[in-house]
Amino acid sequence: MTHSFFIAHGSPLLAVQDIAYTRDLRRLGEKLDRPEAILVFTAHWVSGRLTLTATDEIQDTIHDFGGFPGELYEIAYPAKGSVHVANTVQKLLRDHGIEAVLDAHRGLDHGVWVILRHMYPAADIPVIAASVNPSLPPEEQYRIGAALSSLKKRNILIIASGATVHNFRYMNFDAPDQTDEWAKQFDDWLIDRMGEWDTDSLFHYRRLAPHALRATPDAEHFLPLYIAMGAGDDNRTARVYHQSYQYGSLSHLILQFD
Repeated sequence: MTHSFFIAHGSPLLAVQDIAYTRDLRRLGEKLDRPEAILVFTAHWVSGRLTLTATDEIQDTIHDFGGFPGELYEIAYPAKGSVHVANTVQKLLRDHGIEAVLDAHRGLDHGVWVILRHMYPAADIPVIAASVNPSLPPEEQYRIGAALSSLKKRNILIIASGATVHNFRYMNFDAPDQTDEWAKQFDDWLIDRMGEWDTDSLFHYRRLAPHALRATPDAEHFLPLYIAMGAGDDNRTARVYHQSYQYGSLSHLILQFD
């Protein structure tokens, strides 16, 4: 039995940084039982139809960013995929009335490999990437996760990759260690409501959460949270594994759902 997680993928620079957050990512990978496969819903793959990578080959490493140091563009995360696991995920979704299609050619974007490079640096576990549709409301994102909760019993690790606070307008790149109180207040509200499994409040976060519109104007980074939470619907237990910030308001949050 494994878990589902919401994990902030932060800046692409995390791939080469040795900070408290990346050290906790490494510890998390070491602590967890080795999964049979990893399913990652990534905020950097937006599509109108839920799409899953489906190949048994080594997948390309996508460097979907610009203006960063050259060493980042040399990084490869040569994880294989799994057609069998992709088919299993697709069938589970379809059994719950959720359409999903397969893509044999897309690689792994930085929402996937920045995290996994720290958690599983050997890249020797099959990875299936999944797209996110930010036009779906929180309730529907949660339903996607709930449809996949049984994957945990098959030792498939479910990760939703994004950021709870993600607004370039309010980041201070001259202060990498700064924490803005308003950003923490938003995350603290989420953590409190998740601890109570208060889905009604969480589904209406835009109206109820402090600083919600400032924290997450780009819903594609925030909404994967509900997929990870939905995958924990069977036990409804939420735990904070890590909480910190870079550049004032870029949230580094790891949430575990059992």
